[in-house]
Amino acid sequence: MRIIAGSHKGAAIRAPSGRDTRPTPDRVREAIFNLVGPVDGMRVLDLFAGSGAMGLEALSRGAARAVLVDHDARACATVRQNLEKLGMGGAEVVRSDALRYLDADVRRCARYDLIVIDPPYRLLPAILDRLGNALPRALAPGGRVIVETARDLEPALSLPMSTSRCYGSTRVTVFEAPVDHE
Repeated sequence: MRIIAGSHKGAAIRAPSGRDTRPTPDRVREAIFNLVGPVDGMRVLDLFAGSGAMGLEALSRGAARAVLVDHDARACATVRQNLEKLGMGGAEVVRSDALRYLDADVRRCARYDLIVIDPPYRLLPAILDRLGNALPRALAPGGRVIVETARDLEPALSLPMSTSRCYGSTRVTVFEAPVDHE
């Protein structure tokens, strides 16, 4: 795996060993960031971070801050190794259950411009309601949520869906928070 674009374009990154992590392929990451557009200065939350490829890609492309959350100790260690190797700042790696972390962030009134959700595909249907309740309160006005799923699952959240596209066996669905006009 490599960083696709930005200040660390072409840099190799590692994925945790084993079958528990399914890193987002380079081609799908590129497509996601083409859908999202510029991320300069954004605050990014990468839930179920795994290898951290999505958060690392966002930082390379100019995101101001990325919080990468995964419950697996090996995944968190791999993300930290990748950050150290690349010399990237602005990142926080958190070992936690993703939904518990998201709920705690909502209680702290934390807001993100981009939230990436790539859980084990079999887990997503069981967590959609909790995500739907928390995500609107965790997004900054105009923020976006990217959800990666299996091709045959189109997730529904309590946010307007912007687009849903398939890349091989992966579906990428983009949701957007309304823009405040206050």
